[in-house]
Amino acid sequence: MTQRRFVLSLLDSLPSSLSAPQLYAAVIDALPDAILVVAGLEREDLTGRRYVMANAAARELLRITAEEGILLSAVRDPVVLGAVDKALFDDVDAEGVYETTGAQSRSLRVRARPLGLGRDGSQLALLMFHDETEVRRVEKTRVDFLANASHELRTPLASLSGFIETLRGHARDDPAAREKFLGIMQAQADRMARLIADLTSLSRIELDEHVAPRGVVDLVLVVGEAVEAAAPLGAPRRVKLDWRPCSQISVSVRGERDQIVQVVQNLLDNAIKYSPDGAAVRIELQSGLTDLAAAASPEGVPRLSLVAPDPSPESYAALRIADLGPGIARQNLPRLSERFYRVDGQKSGARSGTGLGLAIVKHIINRHRGGLVVASAEGEGSIFTAYFPMSGAPENVVKAS
Repeated sequence: MTQRRFVLSLLDSLPSSLSAPQLYAAVIDALPDAILVVAGLEREDLTGRRYVMANAAARELLRITAEEGILLSAVRDPVVLGAVDKALFDDVDAEGVYETTGAQSRSLRVRARPLGLGRDGSQLALLMFHDETEVRRVEKTRVDFLANASHELRTPLASLSGFIETLRGHARDDPAAREKFLGIMQAQADRMARLIADLTSLSRIELDEHVAPRGVVDLVLVVGEAVEAAAPLGAPRRVKLDWRPCSQISVSVRGERDQIVQVVQNLLDNAIKYSPDGAAVRIELQSGLTDLAAAASPEGVPRLSLVAPDPSPESYAALRIADLGPGIARQNLPRLSERFYRVDGQKSGARSGTGLGLAIVKHIINRHRGGLVVASAEGEGSIFTAYFPMSGAPENVVKAS
């Protein structure tokens, strides 16, 4: 729906008993874009710039509670302040891009327009914020997908071309060579299929990353099903899955079931691949934790938070998956969730991955406003902790010790 159509539909829904000023105020307050009216007397007086009106969208965006106040207390971005100054004191339209910070960053187009003089003689300007996050994400996702796909598909395609050329040449009449090369070609084709599937999945997740999921998922049920499905993967090397659910029969978290399943499956898959033969992978679930308690790790083990939610009084459920694999050196921890990154000297065995698993996990957890922590040291295995906000009001929240 366009802004014009939105306003017209809003006018039709408002009571006819409202006066003209009340009507205008109600319309502006209900607009989806953040809008402020800013007043200023002198260019040199930075603290003298005040917002004298802020609609509901602006109060939510800038986290302010009042409709009036000092502009610097609401926004300090130099792009925004520069646009305001041009509108107030140069009497010209100005615009720029405002990037918000936090776990869920947003990209907004800022426009400032002069409104003339106020009753007290101050200059007035209209400041508007239009959310362009989705548009910019679509463009970035398209560029990243093309760049990643072209780069990562180049090697298996070159391999396939080489083997096809060989089969057309001296290996044409050699049955053993044909069988060997066809097997390698099949493996390369399978890898390309997995790579395209993971890139497509990652692109979809990134597009919706700023939109919080609204569903409710039973984490106990999801993890139990994922453990049961993953058990056969470790059977050939006698890797056992030690599943330790929490005391609650069910643990409800806010989220999208399919994506949470992806998180659990990817973390389990990595733990199984890097575990030595005959080892056990420990899977634990805890609920009713603060963010600090959920992100806690064993003392003395290097740890790093790959995803962290914005501070809030939320209650979290934490899934910890620990393996006894080769572990990860401290300097490699920050790069674990990068696309296609692999730790030097570590091989993932016959079931080689695409290098996108942890990148997918990171973006899914960020979308769910949760956290991802890794604790690991060389020769001591790894512990990955994924935690999600629980559904409903926080009760009996456990604090970090």
